[in-house]
Amino acid sequence: MSISLQWILVATLFLATVPHKSAGEFEQWCVADEQTPDDELQAALDWACSQGGADCAAIQVNQPCYLPNTVKAHASYAFNSYYQKSKHTGGSCYFRSAAMTTELDPSHDSCHYDYIP
Repeated sequence: MSISLQWILVATLFLATVPHKSAGEFEQWCVADEQTPDDELQAALDWACSQGGADCAAIQVNQPCYLPNTVKAHASYAFNSYYQKSKHTGGSCYFRSAAMTTELDPSHDSCHYDYIP
């Protein structure tokens, strides 16, 4: 067997074992929209952490997602927590236009943003 045919077989075998995502299966996170004023983000953040049921423990002082200590960063974490928990039961990443979805994982340093398939 020629070397080029061996490489083709190896490449084909590799591609056959890589899981493929069909349309609609891309990972998405929910984050604060950069253009939303802080007062609107704060109102949506307050709702997400109370009535929305987001897990906001990680954005408290001395927790892994507290820094950067900005409304935008904390809102992004809370929005994503809410979205991941509720997206399969009708929840959205809207927050009165204060949020948007992204396919780029917003996790940073020791701050992990959940993704629930």
